[in-house]
Amino acid sequence: MPIRLENVGIAVHDLEEAIAFFADLGLTEVGRDTVSGEWSDTAVGLDGNHAKIAMLQTPDGQGTLELFEYLDELAIETQPTQPNEIGMHRVAFSVDDIDAALDIAARHGCYPLRGVATYEDTYKLTYVRGPSGIIVMLAQELHP
Repeated sequence: MPIRLENVGIAVHDLEEAIAFFADLGLTEVGRDTVSGEWSDTAVGLDGNHAKIAMLQTPDGQGTLELFEYLDELAIETQPTQPNEIGMHRVAFSVDDIDAALDIAARHGCYPLRGVATYEDTYKLTYVRGPSGIIVMLAQELHP
């Protein structure tokens, strides 16, 4: 059975803020919708599901994020994910210039958890705390 990754879905506090952050990093918005109703309740497994969604795609067309903001009391506030927690962890992006990507992130009030590291003289990488507490890994290949 062939399989491919369709998208990564992330619930956010503020859809517009999250779209702006990821768009500034280079993703392109490819669609928006508001979802609710029986089909949505069934698919998601949550009665009363009502959310605004936006689909964003990487420039190479291979990766897609689905960002969604609940429009009712169904959103549950949680603590931001920590790097050592079990479960959904982070979303990662390759960038051509990590310093430029960090400048963009900083304009959105998003900063590295600790700093920028170099992995075996191959990658410079960092984890950034993005909008709604999302962990975003940025990695620049040093010798493409």
